[in-house]
Amino acid sequence: MIKSFSRSKTAAALAAGASIAGALMLPSAAMAQQKFITIGTGGITGVYYAVGGAICRLVNKDRAKTGYRCSVESTGGSVYNVNTIKAGELDFGLAQSDVQYQSYKGTGPFKEPYGDLRAVMSVHPEPFTVLARKEANIKGFADFKGKRMNVGNPGSGTRSAMEELLVAMNMKMSDFSLASELKADEHGPALCDNKIDGFFYGVGHPSANIQDPTTTCGAKLVPLTGPAIDALVKKSPYYAYATIPGGLYANNPEPTKTYGVLATIVTSAKVPADMVYLVTKAVFDNFDEFKKLHPAFAHLDPKSMVHDGLSAPLHEGAARYYREKGWIK
Repeated sequence: MIKSFSRSKTAAALAAGASIAGALMLPSAAMAQQKFITIGTGGITGVYYAVGGAICRLVNKDRAKTGYRCSVESTGGSVYNVNTIKAGELDFGLAQSDVQYQSYKGTGPFKEPYGDLRAVMSVHPEPFTVLARKEANIKGFADFKGKRMNVGNPGSGTRSAMEELLVAMNMKMSDFSLASELKADEHGPALCDNKIDGFFYGVGHPSANIQDPTTTCGAKLVPLTGPAIDALVKKSPYYAYATIPGGLYANNPEPTKTYGVLATIVTSAKVPADMVYLVTKAVFDNFDEFKKLHPAFAHLDPKSMVHDGLSAPLHEGAARYYREKGWIK
């Protein structure tokens, strides 16, 4: 009896040990099953970073159920995001509509067409925004000749658009006394510190990046208008006229006419359809919440977001959701 009791005690202990070991293994097994989604954005003070954060917040609400965890990466911007998606190092990325077009066609900063690029949705409009030091007395873009201009960091959609603008204006980088390549997070402080006279930036409004220098040092918005701009908008399917409302920023009471693009979300044909469907569903099933996550999202319309600014084919995962909603055929 004693031996039998001892054996059963041992068996119970082994069973308990196995049960504890199994319990200890459960979290790592769950972690092994967890799938990750990465979204490339832009500078942390820009609207791209806010878009990525908003999407990940909505995806992560259901991560216990779906097994997907979404994370945002601050990056150099549109061109960088497309190239990094192509390299398989990002699942999604924010890109200006002109950069999406150029990447798919193999024009502008891209040497060859990226046939696997896929569109997911467009987001907010991004007027090209030019800000000048109050003391620089700039009235139009041509007045920056001989001045210190921030032309955007390499890898950004801003830089790509700036290069296209210079061609249209029959100008060159060498026309500036300094063509600095500061990132978007750096150009506002540089302007107020008198290190540059102006900067060019594609951004959704309102933007902290514009609000800070207009408030801190009275920086002035500069219009982008005239025959060269008209010709550029006319020939480019991804550009449209835009107006930055008067009074949106301190010390700038008048509306500022310009042109711009749409922010878009892109991915690769190699990213699984279920993942793209999940991200698309997270945004549009929670659309009222999404719109409240940044002022730039306030006037978004889902039926426009599935068409406008999208030159690459829709990813099948996004198209599946849009068909279910009756937004596309």
